[in-house]
Amino acid sequence: MLDTIPNLPRRFLLASATALALLGSQAHAADKLPVVASFSILGDLVRVVGGDRVAVTTLVGSDEDAHVFAPKPADAKALLAAKLVVTNGLGFEPWAGKLIKSAGYKGKTVVATQGVNARHMAEEKGHAGHAHEELDPHAWQNPNNVVFYVRNIAAALSQVDAAGASSYQANAEAYVQELRALDAWAKAQITSIPQAKRKVITSHDAFGYFAAHYGVQFLAPQGVNTETEPSAKQVARLIRQIQREKIRAVFVENMANPQLIAQLSKDAGATLGASLYADALSPAGQPGATYLQMVRHNVTQLVAGMRHN
Repeated sequence: MLDTIPNLPRRFLLASATALALLGSQAHAADKLPVVASFSILGDLVRVVGGDRVAVTTLVGSDEDAHVFAPKPADAKALLAAKLVVTNGLGFEPWAGKLIKSAGYKGKTVVATQGVNARHMAEEKGHAGHAHEELDPHAWQNPNNVVFYVRNIAAALSQVDAAGASSYQANAEAYVQELRALDAWAKAQITSIPQAKRKVITSHDAFGYFAAHYGVQFLAPQGVNTETEPSAKQVARLIRQIQREKIRAVFVENMANPQLIAQLSKDAGATLGASLYADALSPAGQPGATYLQMVRHNVTQLVAGMRHN
């Protein structure tokens, strides 16, 4: 076809064709709905539900800790370009509300945990030394809760992009079936371990929903928030429990400092297992790059560790 225009050099025509193709791809990218997700797990869920219709920006990336995240100017810029902002809620990202307000974002927001039966957990530190309760934000550790996540995301996407509503709903319901299958598989794996052996040590208390749903006891030197450091008394008590109950399943999380848990396992005479993915996905190409892969990896490692208890 290029040869049918003799008055223009072939090199010019090829360059023009390349430029048009590039413009076309840029226009296609510009047509996608810009969505901001607060952290990597939510980013994956939005990509699954949104499919080809969305372009997702994740504020807290893979292997990063949302508890200690400090927003940058570029994050505010991404927010202002978005048509939808997706957060976890339940106190997981206290910086999100401040960022949305300071950036002047006026678009649609959705809290993905809406409708989830939130767990309460006691914290040892409080005002005047009194214990207080706070919500456990790690609801995604139970796949059944993620059903709420994806349906909430689909509903929010449908509100800002009505033309894609049927696509979002179909993607969400297909993923719900994958979540149901994942849950059934996880239950089968964990019930193969005798109840008395279902005890695990982890970096911080991020597996409460998993523990309650699958009947596994998790012990952690840190509380729900990785900003807090356990006292020497708490660590000593945990070491005694590990030794008394002969717990061998000890794991560090991908976004945590491994020094504390490594020292704990050494002092207690336990072997440190593979990393678990708790609050963040892994980079692409590693075992926890998607939510489904993350859960399969965690269950496989936990079951292998608990067999040695």
